[in-house]
Amino acid sequence: MHQTKKNIRLLVVTLFVLLLLNLIGQRIFHRFDLTQDHRYTLSEAAKNTLLEVESPITVDVFLKGNLPPEFQRLQLETEQLLEEFALSNSNVQFQFINPLDPAEDQAALQQQMIDFNLRGAQVEVRENGKISTEMVYPWALAYYNGQTVAIPLLKNQLGATSEERVNNSIQNLEYAFADGFGKLTQPKRRKIAVLKGNGELEDRYLADFLTTLRDYYYIGKFTLDSVAINPQKTLEELQKYDLLIAAQPRVPFTEAEKYTLDQFTMKGGASLWLMDATAQQLDTTSGNAVAFGVDLNLNDFFFKYGVRINPDLVKDVYAAPISLASGDGNDTQYSKYPWLYSPLSSSANNHPIVTNLEAVKFDYASAIDTLPNSIHKTILLSTSPLSQVVGLPTEININQEIPKNLKIMQEGPNPNEFHSGEIPLAVLLEGTFTSVYNNRVKPFPFEGDRTESKPTRMIVISDGDVIKNQLDRGRPLELGFDKWTNAFYGNKEFLLNSVNYLLDDSGLINIRSKKIAIPFLDPQRTAQKRGTWQVIDLLLPLGLLGLFGFLYHYFRKRKYAR
Repeated sequence: MHQTKKNIRLLVVTLFVLLLLNLIGQRIFHRFDLTQDHRYTLSEAAKNTLLEVESPITVDVFLKGNLPPEFQRLQLETEQLLEEFALSNSNVQFQFINPLDPAEDQAALQQQMIDFNLRGAQVEVRENGKISTEMVYPWALAYYNGQTVAIPLLKNQLGATSEERVNNSIQNLEYAFADGFGKLTQPKRRKIAVLKGNGELEDRYLADFLTTLRDYYYIGKFTLDSVAINPQKTLEELQKYDLLIAAQPRVPFTEAEKYTLDQFTMKGGASLWLMDATAQQLDTTSGNAVAFGVDLNLNDFFFKYGVRINPDLVKDVYAAPISLASGDGNDTQYSKYPWLYSPLSSSANNHPIVTNLEAVKFDYASAIDTLPNSIHKTILLSTSPLSQVVGLPTEININQEIPKNLKIMQEGPNPNEFHSGEIPLAVLLEGTFTSVYNNRVKPFPFEGDRTESKPTRMIVISDGDVIKNQLDRGRPLELGFDKWTNAFYGNKEFLLNSVNYLLDDSGLINIRSKKIAIPFLDPQRTAQKRGTWQVIDLLLPLGLLGLFGFLYHYFRKRKYAR
């Protein structure tokens, strides 16, 4: 009887403790991220995108179905990340959709794919020594208060293996979703001026990038024409903007225009300069192009700030191909050839602007020198070590260049020619700038003239084509896409990161620096050891179960034999 009461009391206490733990668990809940790289811990910047969300954000993820193993990993990581967002704000709801499932409304899905330009990715699947191809759609669509934004889940990098591609994509997931949520929930605050009036690129060549920027910032055109008439008012109007973008100007700047731009910097304005120090002109006699240096009257301007764009051209063995036509009419064929005047730059720098970035394509770029002064300089992009500087003027004969380039690709570059090392092509300047017109005669009197700037930032790129999108039948294509070679480059992402950083929107961009280590199985060893591990997986559980039964029977028999 005593034992029965003791058992009942123990049962009641156990039930009470379990009930208490259940109540505590409902009120106090916490997830512990024990991973070494804290991949499941959202950054504060990512959480801030959902701070003021009080109505549902719905996310459709098109990663479901018979996916290759690498995309199954991407699916799992995406699901776990969205769970973290949902815990941060219960208004986040998500579902996974198989876009190839016949049960889905295929017409509506296809229309969505077209409306938001959601391109499928064709991937190779290696299984049991066999190779097949699968079509996947690594995209998500987020909906909030009648707005929709497309979120890319897959990052491509030139020459990357499947493991590297998935690793880069997983590292970018938090940024991709936080950026998408930010577009839906956060109002625009900053203003960007796009410089016009000095021969800059036409709007149609800037269309894709400026359209992308409009999701984040207010965009306005700004000309310096009125400087000659009313410089004071022109400068006051310019100072209403936070960032100035100069996209491949071709007409030299006057001293009054330079002084206006200088004082914009002195007042703390950030700027993005995409400059061409060279130009090409067709030689009607030979039919070849002749490259020569151009002077935009900005040499002293950049020299004072600590950089110099040299009037030369760089050639790089690591370069984008050029597509040339052969044949006539219906027999016309396009072939790719190496073109060393189009360097591809992908930096190993861990700066958030270039972290986890695809190669950026340049065309006829020039070398940048960094000069000693108090400004902190970071080389964002440069050529590969196998590069060469070509002095100007020089003739560019495509019929001579192509055979030389093919020989270099086949036999390797001549070390006596390609010995210039890594040549800077894009440089970030940060700090307190000294005015170009310090201790100089000013072009016009300006009330509130400053000789030293507020802390600010500037990026100088030695090629205006970096921001230029191609056209197809007069319509702008996505920046970074080369329609002649069907290749995508990282130009758009690089420039967007640059603008975000210049405007101090570094909360989200710093997410890019987060390193995630993804373990992968060796596919060759997996195929070789497949049978062994199948036998182990089958026999080991049965062996352990048999051992347990034997020991149980042995000890039970021994106990009751006494």
